[in-house]
Amino acid sequence: MNRSRNVLRTAIRSALVLSSSAVAVNALGQVEEITVIGNVLQSNQVNSIQPPMPIINVPQSVSITTSEDIRSRGFRELGDIVRYTPGVNTSQGEGHRDSVVFRGVRSTADFYRDGLRDDVQYFRSLYNVEQVEILRGPNALLFGRGGTGGVINRVTKQAVVGGQLGSFDIGTDTYGAYDLAADINVQTSENSALRINVHSDSLDNHRDSFDGDRVGFNPTFKLELSDQTVLDLSYEHADHERFIDRGGPTQNGRPVEALAGTTFGGEDTNVQTLTADIFKGTLRHQFSETSKGQISVQVDEFEKMYQNLYVSGYDGSLVTMDGYRDPTERENTFFDANLVNEINTGSVKHTLSIGAQRIETDNSNYRYDTYWSTTGKDKETFNVSTPMNFSVNSAGDPTRVDFTTKMNRSTTSEIETTSFYVQDQIDVSDNLIVMLGGRIDKFDIKVNDVKAGTSQSREDDEFSPRGGLIFKPQENLSIYASYSESFLPRSGEQFKKLDASAASLDPDVFENTEVGVKVDIIPGLTFSAAYFESEQEQAVRDSVSGEQSEVVGLQVDGFELELKGQINDKLFIAAGYANMDGTTGKGGEPREIPEFTAHLWANYQVSDNFGFGFGMTHQDDSNIKNDSPGLALPDYTRWDAAAYWTISDDTEVRLNIENLSDELYFPHSHSTHQASVGKDANARLSITRRF
Repeated sequence: MNRSRNVLRTAIRSALVLSSSAVAVNALGQVEEITVIGNVLQSNQVNSIQPPMPIINVPQSVSITTSEDIRSRGFRELGDIVRYTPGVNTSQGEGHRDSVVFRGVRSTADFYRDGLRDDVQYFRSLYNVEQVEILRGPNALLFGRGGTGGVINRVTKQAVVGGQLGSFDIGTDTYGAYDLAADINVQTSENSALRINVHSDSLDNHRDSFDGDRVGFNPTFKLELSDQTVLDLSYEHADHERFIDRGGPTQNGRPVEALAGTTFGGEDTNVQTLTADIFKGTLRHQFSETSKGQISVQVDEFEKMYQNLYVSGYDGSLVTMDGYRDPTERENTFFDANLVNEINTGSVKHTLSIGAQRIETDNSNYRYDTYWSTTGKDKETFNVSTPMNFSVNSAGDPTRVDFTTKMNRSTTSEIETTSFYVQDQIDVSDNLIVMLGGRIDKFDIKVNDVKAGTSQSREDDEFSPRGGLIFKPQENLSIYASYSESFLPRSGEQFKKLDASAASLDPDVFENTEVGVKVDIIPGLTFSAAYFESEQEQAVRDSVSGEQSEVVGLQVDGFELELKGQINDKLFIAAGYANMDGTTGKGGEPREIPEFTAHLWANYQVSDNFGFGFGMTHQDDSNIKNDSPGLALPDYTRWDAAAYWTISDDTEVRLNIENLSDELYFPHSHSTHQASVGKDANARLSITRRF
C-alpha cells in the first residue's frame, strides 16, 4: 500500500509541475470562503469576481445539502446530513457537540459559518442555513489550520434586495418534541432589505431524562451603496440548553443491548448550556469587470458549559460512574480581506486571488472533576436500575456528588493567527485547468495555567500547498487529480491546555492525494467517483535520545461514489457509497472507520399534490478504540421514509419517519463504555406556510 501511495503521489506532483511549467506560472495559494449554490461551487458570494465555478471543475470531493433538502428530509442536526454523505460518519462528541469523522479523521473543530471558523463545541441549528457544504480532504488552503480530513461549512441566509418573501414552519414528533421557525425578508428601501430568521425548538427523544430547548435569532441587513458596492450586516443570538447523553456500557467487545433502555445520567447532573452572540459585516466592491474585492469583520462571544456523569467501567452487574463540569468562555475577532483579478495572457486565462486573514481569540476554561462524598474521589460504583439512582452506592451507603470541590485545571489562552494566501486558477485551454496555490499561516498561542501559576507559549509558521489538475474531454465530463496538505498545531484541539511534552513539537501534517471523475449525466443529475490516500505525519520524541522525529500517525485510503439529482420530472435520487481502510501508527486498525458506508434516498412525485420518499443508510462494523479490533460497534441498516402533500400553492405538509423498522443500533461511541443508542422509530409531522 505504501508503494502505491508513493507512486500515486509522485505522479500527481509531476503532472502539476509539468502543467505549471507549460504555462510559465509559479504561484502561491489562497484560502477562500466556500459557498455552494445548487450544483455550483464558488468563492463566497461576498468576495467572488468570477462566475460561479461548476463543481465539475473542482478537483475535490464536495457534497451539498440545500435548505429545501433539509426541510423535505426532516433533518434537524448536522449529523442527519452526515449520515447521508459518503466518506464521512458521525462521532458521539460526548453527547454535547457536533463531531464528525472525515475520512477517518475525527474532529469537533472543523466547522465553519460562511467560511469563518466556528470551533466552539455545540450542536449547531439549521434554521438559518441556505445550504451545507461538506468538503473532503485536507483544506488548509481553503480554511487555514486544521481541516485535516475535511470541513463542514454552513452558508447562512442573507437579506435579498428586490423581493418580499416569508415562510413559517411548525413541526412535532412522536416523542413530543416540537419546533417553530420563521423566515421573513422585507424591502426597506429601493436599495436595502432586512431579513429575519428565528426559531425555537423543544427537544425530546427516545432516551429517559432527555429534554432541552434551543432558541435562535438572526437578522441580516443588505445595503446596496452603489451599483458596484454592497454592504451586508448580520447578527445572530443563540441560547441552548440540553441533556447530555453519553450512552451505555460495553461487554465482551460489544454494547450491552439489555441496557439500551437505561440512561446513565441524571436530569440535574447531565446538562449543557450555550449562549452565543455573533456580529458580522462584509463590504464588497466591484472595481471593474475583471476585478473585485471584499473585507469581512466578525466579532463573536460564546459562553458554554457542560456537566455530566458517564459510565467509565462495567463488570456485568455494577457500573462505575465518572464525570466533570467544564465551562468555556471564548471571544473571537476575525478580519478577512481578499482581491480577485482575472488576467488574460494570450489564450491562457488566470484567475488570481490574493488575500489576508487575521484571527484573535481569547479563551477561558476550567474543569472540575466529580467528587463523591462516600469515596472522596471522582468515581463511585452503582447498581444498574432504570432510572439510575445516584443517591445510594452499590454498597447501600447514601452518597452525593458535587462538581465544585475538585478542580482539575483552570486555563486562559490567547491565540493569534495571521495568514496570507494566493491562488492561481489557470485555464490553459477549454479542456485543461490547472490550480496552484499555497497559504502561509503564523500561529501564536499562549496558555496560562491559572491553577499552577505557570504559562507556556508556542509559535508556528506553516506553508500549506495545494495543486489541482482538471482535464475535460467534453463539457459534461472532468477527470481530476489533486494534492494538498494541512497542519494541526500543538495547541490542544480547543486550546484548553498545552502540556510541556508537546509544547516544543512541530504540528502534525496531513497529506492528501485524490484522483476522480465527475459527470453531468443530464442537466440536474451528477455522478462523481474519487479515490484518495491520506497520511498523517506526527511529531514525537525519541524514547532514547529525546530528539524530535517524524512518524506516520494515521494512514487512510479509500474511494467514494455519489449519484445525485433529478432522474426525470417525477424521480429524484441521492445515493452514495464509501469504502475505507486505515492503519494507525502502531500498525493496527483505527477507531471509527467503518469498512464501508452506503446510503440511498429517493423521492417520487406521484402527482402535483402528493409525493413520497424512501431512504436507507448502512454503516459497517467500526472499532471503538484504536488498535482494538475486539472492541467494536456492530453494523446496522436504518430505513427512513417520507410523504409530502401540497395543500395549496403556499402550504405544504410533510411526514418524515426515522428508523422505520425500529432497529436497535449503536451509531457511535466516544469511548469503551459510552456507546450511543440510535433513535427508535419516530414520526415527525411538519407544515410550511409561505407568504
